This record gives sequence, C-alpha cells and structure tokens, in this order.
Amino acid sequence: MKSNPGPLFLEKRTYRRRRMADAARILPVFGTILFSVPLLWGQDPGGAALTTSVMLYVFVVWGFLVVLSAVISRKLRDEDTGSAQDDAQTKTGV
Repeated sequence: MKSNPGPLFLEKRTYRRRRMADAARILPVFGTILFSVPLLWGQDPGGAALTTSVMLYVFVVWGFLVVLSAVISRKLRDEDTGSAQDDAQTKTGV
C-alpha cells in the first residue's frame, strides 16, 4: 500500500512568484499568437478597410501587451523587494 504523506505545503508568496515568472515567460508566445491573428483574415476587395482594421488591431494588441507586461513586472518587483525585506529582518532578528 502507498502511504499518503499529506498535502504538499507551498508558501503562498513563493507560489505566486513562480506563477508570475511563468506568465512573464509565456507572454512573448502569447504576443506572437495575437500578432499572427490578422494573417488569418481574408482579403478585402477594397483593401483600405481591412488595412485600417489590421492597424487598429495591432495597436490595441501592442497596448494590451505593454500594460500586461508592466503589471507582471511590477508584481515580480514587489515580490522581490518583499522577500528582500523579510530576509533582512530575519538576519537582524527584528
């Protein structure tokens, strides 16, 4: 029989930091997929309307990726400063 050691404990801060780092790693792949979507759109006989739509789509996706990367970066930085402060308090005994 297999013994059940119980639930695996992961510190909440460490878990969240790892998930944010994973999100930062997957963001370029996500961006590439989003930027590739206009390649699937068909040809428009007029051409101008499709070009305008594609340019607007690319600009919106670019802005979304910038905001998303800024949020992820800020969360990762906040976690780094929080863990550095905790380490300093542990070392000083405060």
